[in-house]
Amino acid sequence: MKAIIKGGLVPRGTVNVSGAKNSATRLLAAACISDGEVILENFPTELVDARHKVRFLQAIGTSIDIDEVNESLKINSKDLICKELDTYDFPIRTTYLLTAGQIKRSGKAKIPYPGGCKIGSRGYDLHIMVWEKLGAKVTQEADFISVEAEQFIGGVIKFPISTVGGTENALICGAIAKGTTEIVNAYITPEIEDLIDFLRRMGTQITVNGSSHIIVEGAERLKGVIKPVMSDRIEALTWLVYAVLAKGTVLINNVPFESMEVPLLHLKKMGIDFLSNSNSIYFSPDCLKNGQVESFELACGAHPGIISDMQSFYTLLGVIAKGDSRIFDYRYPERIAYADELQLLINEPVMETEPGKITTRGPGTFKAGEVTSTDLRGSMALVMAALCAEGTSTVNDVEMALRGYNNLAKKLSSLGIDITIQES
Repeated sequence: MKAIIKGGLVPRGTVNVSGAKNSATRLLAAACISDGEVILENFPTELVDARHKVRFLQAIGTSIDIDEVNESLKINSKDLICKELDTYDFPIRTTYLLTAGQIKRSGKAKIPYPGGCKIGSRGYDLHIMVWEKLGAKVTQEADFISVEAEQFIGGVIKFPISTVGGTENALICGAIAKGTTEIVNAYITPEIEDLIDFLRRMGTQITVNGSSHIIVEGAERLKGVIKPVMSDRIEALTWLVYAVLAKGTVLINNVPFESMEVPLLHLKKMGIDFLSNSNSIYFSPDCLKNGQVESFELACGAHPGIISDMQSFYTLLGVIAKGDSRIFDYRYPERIAYADELQLLINEPVMETEPGKITTRGPGTFKAGEVTSTDLRGSMALVMAALCAEGTSTVNDVEMALRGYNNLAKKLSSLGIDITIQES
């Protein structure tokens, strides 16, 4: 897919932040271990990743009703069963979370190999470790991963590195395991906290000690619940940065302030003096101190800091900032491929990259061009740069951005911005 973008327009209006991609798709998988009906509210129903996961779950017998108007899902997994499918072409990263529901009902699971963005080393060895620590036999077949266990048995899962996906998998599998599961070196993000809240509502006893130690008491029966998905902190940041870049006047609703204090603090230090209340952020050009973004230096890392998924948006701010800015990311040092494509949309040679570090020597100005997406957030950065450039631009492989942004074209339209998505 590609986006045809007529740039140079100034966004004006109101945009509502959707439910978080990194929570919604996890809650959807976790809903499959419930013995009752689950309703997920504030669900980003148009999200490409969510649609792929829905397609897989429906193929193995899960009943899922999608309410696009009210943005909710109704999920009933009583008929879910493990069976071999004709195809396992499901391009989503978190396929490993689809295991627990099948194990609970069939004693075995067949899941697609994880897909998603190719950013450095993001293998699935830690997920195999989770299943094996809980007593399962894991076999890697040609088209899918096979996991077999009459029932997961609680155990100690000690991660060698902090891992969001591994923590999610251990939580969901531990919730149906017999006995106690201890998760050591867990990575507890706001989205993980949303998952823990969901599992607790269903009846799982979960104790969090400090910031990286979790105890899960498996439950034989889990009740149906109604659960709202938390708002997307990355999407909220995206809209604010776009408003700054395009010198727009934008009101952003449903902002999850409690999960993005540090990222917003960094914006304030750059001279972006946005207005806010308990739920919303308002930005207009008058909010820029001295009429410009000030140069900065920051490092991406673990929550509550600036996470790697936010990196590309700070890079965009570095492009227009006066002076040299530096963005470090040693967790995903290869997450710099988008920068070469981004430079194609900038008049001045402002980008310098090396593994783990991006330097911008601003200020630069955006120009129209044709670029190709390299990863989800990098793709959105390219879209934003193209939106700010006078003329018509093309962003190839824009489906990467659509994986993370619910109703993107519709929301842009509400701000007076025109973007056309075409099949390649």
